[in-house]
Amino acid sequence: MGHRARGTSRRAFLVTVGAGLLAGAEGNKGRNFPPEWRRYADPTTEADVYRLTDPAHRAWLPAYYNRAIARSSGWLVFAGDREGSPQAYRMDLKNGETRLLTEAEDLDAATLTLTADNRELCFFAGRSLRLVSLATLREREIYRIAEGWERGVGMSVGPDGTHATFVETRQGGSRLRVAPLAAGAVRTVIEAPLEMSHPLHRPGRAQLFYRRADDGLWMTDLDGRENHRLKLAPGTSACANWSHDGRTILYLNLPEDPHQLHAIREYAPDTATDKLVSKTSQFASFGANRDTSVFVGASANKASPTVLLLLRITQREMTLCEHKAVDPAAVAPIFSPDSQHIYFQSDRDGKPALYSVHVDRLVEKTDVEAP
Repeated sequence: MGHRARGTSRRAFLVTVGAGLLAGAEGNKGRNFPPEWRRYADPTTEADVYRLTDPAHRAWLPAYYNRAIARSSGWLVFAGDREGSPQAYRMDLKNGETRLLTEAEDLDAATLTLTADNRELCFFAGRSLRLVSLATLREREIYRIAEGWERGVGMSVGPDGTHATFVETRQGGSRLRVAPLAAGAVRTVIEAPLEMSHPLHRPGRAQLFYRRADDGLWMTDLDGRENHRLKLAPGTSACANWSHDGRTILYLNLPEDPHQLHAIREYAPDTATDKLVSKTSQFASFGANRDTSVFVGASANKASPTVLLLLRITQREMTLCEHKAVDPAAVAPIFSPDSQHIYFQSDRDGKPALYSVHVDRLVEKTDVEAP
């Protein structure tokens, strides 16, 4: 091996060796994996469907309301357990190459979300709210759930990318919390003796809506004032999300009568008006393109477990492919920002995997600013 350079102390040598051991201990973070894509013809429509991940291991998209796809539509983030435990990955949507982004303990796949500038990824790992740079993979803790509290369901990052909102619970109650991603104190928006979940900030306004257990959707200002229940259609509201401009909330209405059709509805908070967008062939989950002119849904019809497009202006559906998922609500199909691809997840091959369908011949492209 030769002699150490003159003047190099034994201590410096040991420090160098130790640093190398620590670097090796970091494991596979940053490692690239070859594409696992498999194209097949859908049995129902004969359309080309791409399975993006190998069902030999599990893969999940983030919650339907979180940012999973870059604004350029060129890559997405997801969670997978190919390394043994759920971790975050970045997939290049041009060549299928995947990069491991985290080595976190108890990562919650649903909480993964890109920041507005697409430079960082925010997520919960156990009690820790974390932020990782996609360029350097440097990771830092933003906040840790306070002692005496547990993490509730749902986490989102506001449209301006400056703060994350989540729920903390303890016996008999819960509270909505807002944590700055850069610097500043974490604060409570609302605390109540009931269960709250899935807080979502309103684009362009200092407001958010959230879900109460068995009590529909509520909306509040970020200072906790003007907290009130939204007067939605009777039944259960599912897959609620803000429109891109923040003017309305789009949601899936599941009527109390099981013989009635599931419907996409739209609620305007400023006028407190609720209207029907379209009835569906029993959508269990859905997503909308950027201008809400086209919707994509996963049918809960057991005889026809398919993914469908729904054109708003005509209220007509078109079958894209089968999903064959055990739980249609977990399919959670979404559009790419440019509206040219549909992404969804399904366990049709045994374990949850990610799938994609091109819809560039069916849906007009939407312009989205890069990156």
